[in-house]
Amino acid sequence: MTALLGLLLALTIQNTPPSGETWAWTLYSGAGPLVLANEIPDTPRLRSTLECAPGSSIVRLTLYDAPPAEGIAVITAGAATANVEASPRRGELQTVLRADHPVFAAFLADGKLAIAVGEQTTGIEVDRANLSKLRRFAELCTG
Repeated sequence: MTALLGLLLALTIQNTPPSGETWAWTLYSGAGPLVLANEIPDTPRLRSTLECAPGSSIVRLTLYDAPPAEGIAVITAGAATANVEASPRRGELQTVLRADHPVFAAFLADGKLAIAVGEQTTGIEVDRANLSKLRRFAELCTG
């Protein structure tokens, strides 16, 4: 039993970011745009954001930890794909996708979205515990 507890503690320490910071998915709604952010709360640290004006169905995806790239991006989720324009902005990768597109519907199903620009591939993954936030974001975005 003691060995099992030691193993669990070691795994917890190994998977904890420095200084105990934990990445979270947070849905912000209010007077401005809707934002679903993968962030360390109460810090400026972001991995990715999805932004949308309520009811517009247009989602801006920004990946902060991806190498900036420009050109045509191939976005894949499940068996669906879309070709969209990607642009670097302030050292980030940014693109736009419609919330009513089949790729976004597949993203809502399992929380996994891959973005490839040229030889670079990166992605967004929303864990099962936070899929309800992603689905609520989509619901508010599409009106």
